[in-house]
Amino acid sequence: MIPNIAGTITPWVLGTLCVLMILALAIVVKSWREVKTSPYYFMRRQAEKRLQTYSFASLCLVLATAVTAAATLQKPQDQTLLVAILANTKPASSEIRALIEAAPSITAVTGDDLTQQSISTAVQSFDEANAALLQTVLTLPQEYDQVQPTVELNDDTVLTPLVFSTQIDDDYKAINSNDIFSVGRYTLFATFDYDGMADGMAWSWVWRHEGEVVEGGNELWAYGQDGPGYIYLNPEEGFRAGKYSLEVWVNGELFTRADITMTGSALSTGN
Repeated sequence: MIPNIAGTITPWVLGTLCVLMILALAIVVKSWREVKTSPYYFMRRQAEKRLQTYSFASLCLVLATAVTAAATLQKPQDQTLLVAILANTKPASSEIRALIEAAPSITAVTGDDLTQQSISTAVQSFDEANAALLQTVLTLPQEYDQVQPTVELNDDTVLTPLVFSTQIDDDYKAINSNDIFSVGRYTLFATFDYDGMADGMAWSWVWRHEGEVVEGGNELWAYGQDGPGYIYLNPEEGFRAGKYSLEVWVNGELFTRADITMTGSALSTGN
């Protein structure tokens, strides 16, 4: 495919070379005729020198024109600057690196083997493996593991995922829940439902900012077997920009964890 050379200097260069080549060839032809027809030796010698000079010049112009034309007709290289935009890029934390290194491999299945049951089993297995990996990576800080449980953990103990908001109602339900909030000074609530708990279990909650522990607590459970619950955080210095996380531990085991992001925008929480 011939590239579009309109609007460039290339046509002018080619035109100039062609004109010079034609002039040189015309002089070559004229000198050759003078060599053949001149009756005097001195005039023939001058014509021969002009013939040699302009023949060499013509050859150079022919080569230059051919090279320029060949370069012009080549398909231009794509010089588009490729830029990869990485949102929120920063070095991976030690927790993330450990999760990546310890992540289980996923075995590919063919269309014949792919059923709804196999998909559900694979997803459940991956979630369990991911939770186990998270359990091994995260550790309960010693200062929030001071209470010894008097009741063993139940097999049916369940804590629902954490829901964050700046307001809750009388039933401990989040109002206008979100996972992105603005920096500043206010109270942040994390609500959840629980089932299978027992008074006397040891439970802990740990708040982290960018992986560093900033707040937490540890006490014996005294809130019954099931119901709604909440945890709140109201730092004196206010919330800083970055990622906050909340972990809930029961009898030394991580039961639920969630992340939220604090930004400089006051539009996220509607405060």
